[in-house]
Amino acid sequence: MDWIVHLDAGLVVVDKPAGLLSVPGRGPSRADCAWSRVLALAPDALIVHRLDMATSGLLLFGRGADLQRALSIAFAERRVHKRYIAVVEGCPQQDAGEIDLPLSADWPNRPRQQVDVSRGKPSLTRWRVLAREGGCTRLALEPVTGRSHQLRVHAAAMGWPIVGDSLYGRPHAGAAPRLLLHASELALPHPLDGRPLHWLSPAPF
Repeated sequence: MDWIVHLDAGLVVVDKPAGLLSVPGRGPSRADCAWSRVLALAPDALIVHRLDMATSGLLLFGRGADLQRALSIAFAERRVHKRYIAVVEGCPQQDAGEIDLPLSADWPNRPRQQVDVSRGKPSLTRWRVLAREGGCTRLALEPVTGRSHQLRVHAAAMGWPIVGDSLYGRPHAGAAPRLLLHASELALPHPLDGRPLHWLSPAPF
């Protein structure tokens, strides 16, 4: 399976395509997902983090509960480096910066999330311009925290919705062939021996 990036006794990394769930959804029609496909190769694989269905890129699984826990702790302690590539509408005036806006669930409109300065959880995203492409900009995005839909909400809050984002974009955004957001880089210490691991996946757009 060419979508398997790495497979060993401790973990599995796959390059998830856009349109595939990370974990099963509700009902038999949404049972197909990255996790179920990985289980065919590694029956002890457990999900460590998730990517939105519309987001493509590198997705990590731990082999068994102990290694899942170790990898989850590495995420919580920010020993895991993640970088995403996105194409956004608009042109940021600066070449790099940070977005520090607290986020919470928009309960009447789930699964939407929202900026919530009174009750939101602290959320931080670092960004850098890679290229200015007409009326759009290609960005590298690094989520320091890992809130649901964080990159999508933060980009939209800055006035740069991600191209193809039907939840947070402008009305015409849904006409794009897909959400232009890809998990392109993942680096972490191996949970068994601590050796540094690093994977890259070029954005398919």
